[in-house]
Amino acid sequence: MDDKLTDASLYTIKGVAILDNDGERIFSKYYDDTFPTVKEQKEFEKNLFQKTSRQNAEIIMLDGLTIVYRSNIDLYFYVMGSQFENELILVSVLNALYDAVSIMLRKNVEKRFLLDHLDAVLLAIDELVDGGVILEADSNNIVQRVAIKNDADVPLTEQTVAQVLQTAKDQLKWSLLK
Repeated sequence: MDDKLTDASLYTIKGVAILDNDGERIFSKYYDDTFPTVKEQKEFEKNLFQKTSRQNAEIIMLDGLTIVYRSNIDLYFYVMGSQFENELILVSVLNALYDAVSIMLRKNVEKRFLLDHLDAVLLAIDELVDGGVILEADSNNIVQRVAIKNDADVPLTEQTVAQVLQTAKDQLKWSLLK
């Protein structure tokens, strides 16, 4: 029997990627040396996008990896594991990632909103997976750990002058538009 099938490991995730509607990288992180150079990673991502952009499936086997993915409007979310990895584990990680991003972006899972809050999304991915080890699979726990605060959530005494002026502009704009 193959040793890969019998060896259990905590290092289940080989990589996480978020690509836009054109297949361009927004974020990707690889946790092993399957694709050691950026050039190899981008070639793999291009090939991956070409294979998945025209399908309605949720899983694909490509270059010796099991990849689960999910698309939404103009984004593609990918979670990669070895060819021997349990797909249900990969799907639970993908769902936790997508749900956490959806909660943080207030259901506006689009490229523009994701780029505006990229720092929080990167923190969420770090809370989800570290070095290929799954740390958390509950999206609510991930969001609580990242804890995005709006300027409106910060007390007025702790806001900078620029934040106060921006809040005032936003309130004035919305009062005029009503």
